[in-house]
Amino acid sequence: MNRRLFIAAVAGAACARALPGARAAGPDPERIEPVVRTDAQWRAILTPEQYHVLRQEGTERPFSSPLNNEKRKGTFVCAGCELALFVSATKYDSGTGWPSFYDCIKGHVATQPEIRATYFTYSEYHCARCGGHHGHVFNDGPKPTGLRYCENGVAVKFVPA
Repeated sequence: MNRRLFIAAVAGAACARALPGARAAGPDPERIEPVVRTDAQWRAILTPEQYHVLRQEGTERPFSSPLNNEKRKGTFVCAGCELALFVSATKYDSGTGWPSFYDCIKGHVATQPEIRATYFTYSEYHCARCGGHHGHVFNDGPKPTGLRYCENGVAVKFVPA
């Protein structure tokens, strides 16, 4: 699906509660206006690593993000548009090498099913405002959601409370 169409389709979508590719029904009470920039504009505001992950759907090396060890209270926001995606209370150590969260801020994260060559289906997730790729969501997380949002640390910024 074209990224602009994807953004339009998921703006206001709620966090997925089931896999693969589930989306919550109904509009989010907070209207999120999409951020659309040209490729040149994205390259100008993002670091090369951020551009690779957010715009080219890349993945950073495991255990490379300083956010793995972030334990303070605060909010994790999209590095592309600064939309709040996760609160620190939902962060946990999954042992995978990437910052992990068991829940997101309602309506700020959109999922899309992804099928790899192995035919293993799971969901990738994006920022609901700018469409930036952040990582993948798996159904092996802790209670209460059972989900694991596996985040590329370079794709978010931490804002202390």
